[in-house]
Amino acid sequence: MKKKINTAEEFDFLSAQKNSQLRDVTRRLFKNKAAIAGLIFLVLLILTAIFASVIFDYEAQCINQNISQRLQWPSVEHIFGTDEYGRDLLVRIVFGSRVSLSIGFIAVAFGLALGGMLGAVAGFFGGKIDNLIMRICDVFLAVPMMLMAIVIVAALGSSIVNLIIALSISSVPTFARIVRSAVLTVRDVDYVEAARSIGVKTPRILFRYILPNSMGPIIVQTTLRIAATISNTAALSFLGLGIKAPQPEWGALLSSGREFIRDYSYLACIPGICIMLTILALNLLGDGLRDALDPRLK
Repeated sequence: MKKKINTAEEFDFLSAQKNSQLRDVTRRLFKNKAAIAGLIFLVLLILTAIFASVIFDYEAQCINQNISQRLQWPSVEHIFGTDEYGRDLLVRIVFGSRVSLSIGFIAVAFGLALGGMLGAVAGFFGGKIDNLIMRICDVFLAVPMMLMAIVIVAALGSSIVNLIIALSISSVPTFARIVRSAVLTVRDVDYVEAARSIGVKTPRILFRYILPNSMGPIIVQTTLRIAATISNTAALSFLGLGIKAPQPEWGALLSSGREFIRDYSYLACIPGICIMLTILALNLLGDGLRDALDPRLK
């Protein structure tokens, strides 16, 4: 006779195991000072972007021109100085962070959703399905991410929506491969085989047993892809294929500031430093998460 499985006991055991693993991961993450520094910077940046409208007046300080105060170096009144139209650079950078961060997070979320679904199906079923999905991904991976984004934006036109579409599509193959490799490592373990033997449906096996136990490399890759997407967003805006004036965006600010870099270097240096610090913080957090999620470092 088959032993009757107590679902409540199984759920309690899995919950206790996951809570223990989460505590271990959190403890190891907080031991990494560089990762925590990156996390603190990102939290402060996100909070500033969310409450930007409460702190500053968008129309008066970010959009409207004030020629009498143009090209003023950083001072107490204007901490980051003013641009060629007399607009406060600090305000424009804060509102520009909204655009850069929102595009980065939304584009990666869409890329993860589509790429994760394709990778999970390919890794779980294998065979011809796996071969078909991976060969399609190989075709997309043969084209550099930046070049693909440029082609899509040039074809669809410059807008936030088109920018998100371009960056989402270009990140799908990477996520598909990451999720596939993660699923392949856990699809044949004992608890998955046990779930199959008692008749658990395939979608439940994927979402209840396989994907939750494959989240380590996916989380790390997500943080790194957000950094790459923010960098590509800035690059596209720098080339004139991203956000259009007068709406602020870090790459566009860097592009407009390069014309004055000889006499007013702060116009190009400050947006560039903001991009650099944000990408550095995301990379530090990604490295810290990778180390914290590695069971060999217990």
